[in-house]
Amino acid sequence: MTSSEDSNRSLAPTRPPTHLSPDLDKGLMGYAVAAGAAGVGLLALAQPAEAKIVYTPSNIPITVNGPAVQLDLNHDGIADFSFFNGEGFDAARGGARGDARPPEGSSARFLNIYAVQPGNSVGAITSFTKQTCAAELGPERRVGPGKNFQQGVIPLFDVAGDYTSPGTVNCPWQGNKGGFLGLKFVVEGQTFYGWAYITLGSVPALRGYAYEDVPNTTILTGATRGPDERSDASRPPALPTPQPASLGMLALGARGIAIWRRPEEMN
Repeated sequence: MTSSEDSNRSLAPTRPPTHLSPDLDKGLMGYAVAAGAAGVGLLALAQPAEAKIVYTPSNIPITVNGPAVQLDLNHDGIADFSFFNGEGFDAARGGARGDARPPEGSSARFLNIYAVQPGNSVGAITSFTKQTCAAELGPERRVGPGKNFQQGVIPLFDVAGDYTSPGTVNCPWQGNKGGFLGLKFVVEGQTFYGWAYITLGSVPALRGYAYEDVPNTTILTGATRGPDERSDASRPPALPTPQPASLGMLALGARGIAIWRRPEEMN
């Protein structure tokens, strides 16, 4: 026998291969499959979450008889809604138009939201004076399919009076600190839902807005990020505190019922 044959024989296996039992072999294969699936799951969790709610903080005053405030919910350069805060007076008897103040002459105060684009609309209620008004929503209210939305010009509040009457309250926002609006808007034939937060004080203001970027998907008022989003960089808007009816509203008697009974859901 040559030295090379001795060398090759020393490299040959000295034991025959061991065969696993069918049950053990099957168990190990199942473990390998489960481990692979877990690895894929971990990789999926490591991917950044896709944003669904687009939130925009703001603090835009809506001044009396000032320019209309445009609201572009999805930042495509096209106004979706518009706000106008108006106040006007008529003359008392024998006076010149515009030189009187309540209660001498008639007066009107209103804050309206306009659905600017075709198909856009505002969450609405019917007030106790049978007027269509923008629904004043609290936090975490559902805005989406199946709710009552109205197109055109919708008042948040509308107060009119003259020298014989202190004013008739037609919509429930008057006398409150503010709340959320439910919004529906159409982009390239697809319907989206959102909200806008309005504060009422000496000067009403648009204090933030958001929309759900998945068509036909419900959004909760005040939501600034979806359940799959981990970022907490955006702070939600400060929510309104429910206020008791003011003495001025109590003086309105039956006309102030809408202030006491504030609808918080769209019909």
